[in-house]
Amino acid sequence: MSRELAPWEAVERSISKKYRRSIWGPFITAVKRYELIGENDRIAVCISGGKDSMLLAVLLRMLQRHSDVPFSLTFLAMDPGYNAENRRRIEENARLLDIPLTIRESSIFEVTNSAGGSPCYLCARMRRGHLYSYARELGCNKIALGHHFSDVIETTVMGMFYGGQLQAMIPKLHSTNFPGMELIRPLYCVHEEDIIAWGRYNGLSFIRCACRFTERCDDGDGKRREIKNLIRTLRETNPNIEKSIFHSLHAVSLDTFPGYKSDGETHSFLERFNARPSAAQESAAQESAAQP
Repeated sequence: MSRELAPWEAVERSISKKYRRSIWGPFITAVKRYELIGENDRIAVCISGGKDSMLLAVLLRMLQRHSDVPFSLTFLAMDPGYNAENRRRIEENARLLDIPLTIRESSIFEVTNSAGGSPCYLCARMRRGHLYSYARELGCNKIALGHHFSDVIETTVMGMFYGGQLQAMIPKLHSTNFPGMELIRPLYCVHEEDIIAWGRYNGLSFIRCACRFTERCDDGDGKRREIKNLIRTLRETNPNIEKSIFHSLHAVSLDTFPGYKSDGETHSFLERFNARPSAAQESAAQESAAQP
């Protein structure tokens, strides 16, 4: 007679069985394709308490157990001033999923709430900075965040519509303020709808955002919600719209763009255009070279 599985074991089994193709497969694809994890990496898994970061923690723990590449994991959460309900739910989910979570206190919500401007943007930057700092104190060389496939698509479209630029979200990047540290996004190829389905299947309930005013939040900010709805509408006539956008990010043809940015510097197509000789110039040069 088989024993009853612990909750965290049942969750892992659902990933390896029911969601193997939709979650585990894309997760492994991202890790390998973008070379996110190397031998002896010390990875700080940053947990906000939402569905994405909790799934990320479970996936990385499963990979650590089965991978031929040795690496270590530390599970971190930054408490920027959670309300009691959010804090309790994060801790309960960590216990349910058998995640040894370390929580560091901060007063980020107090600071951002009184700063004016865009508190959500400031809060995200401050929380990431705190996590980098704490991870480095613990000897980690990478932090892992739960940004997924849908985040990549929505961020790209938002940049075009509201930022006036073609700017994507890359799978990993070097920290500019913490030399030697990297940020990785192992859920880069996992769709949000599959993460939601996984949570529902396992009867899991997560907080929707880290803000202490979660009860006043809707499902994301206005612009991102608008983009979600737009993509959902476009998918009715083109089911592959998200895949097309995603693939286009991997096949950018700079020769067809009038301008682009690299390493913070703006470049024009004229730089290449003016540096390249015209057909008439090339013909004249060839004739000159052919003369005795």
